[in-house]
Amino acid sequence: MSRLIGYARVSTRQQSTDRQQVDLLAAGVRRDDLYTDHGVSGARASRPQLDQALDALLEGDTLVITTLDRLGRSTQNMLAFAEELRSKGAGLRVLNLGGGNVDTATPMGSMLFTIMAALAQMEHEIKRERITDSIIKRREAGKALGGRPRRVTDSQMRSAVRLVQSGEPAAQVARDLGMSRATFYRRSRALNGQQSDI
Repeated sequence: MSRLIGYARVSTRQQSTDRQQVDLLAAGVRRDDLYTDHGVSGARASRPQLDQALDALLEGDTLVITTLDRLGRSTQNMLAFAEELRSKGAGLRVLNLGGGNVDTATPMGSMLFTIMAALAQMEHEIKRERITDSIIKRREAGKALGGRPRRVTDSQMRSAVRLVQSGEPAAQVARDLGMSRATFYRRSRALNGQQSDI
């Protein structure tokens, strides 16, 4: 009897596969036949849970995923993946394509899979290009790129405290340091080792 084998993946540990799992279970995948990779990039050739899902596939079974990019990012990797499915006599079902089966064993299914893989890679490359373009524009405009906030030294804090004591608004000084007013007061108290008089 053929089975549905589900696979879900997220690229970082902070992300959740909950939404993918709900969709896969709703599509008929049994919880015992559901494999999930956490914190594993689609660019990696080996993904432990995907490898186990592929090992579990028997002839006539169908691998079910929510979106094509869960399998990988490059067309070449996806085509190798399709060949592996074909050699096992297994099918593929992608839920965001209306839930239809993409039978990689047939010429039409193989062509459709190749087109989808190429489109998924193109979408990823366009997204990467947009991010790179955004970073370049932000740098040229002198804007912050995000990331970890800069560390304010004790010396900078002492100078900032003197500014506030000489009449500068604490909120403005804190903003110039890149911190909230509450953080500024907390740091200045810790620096003085006593209740601040600012």
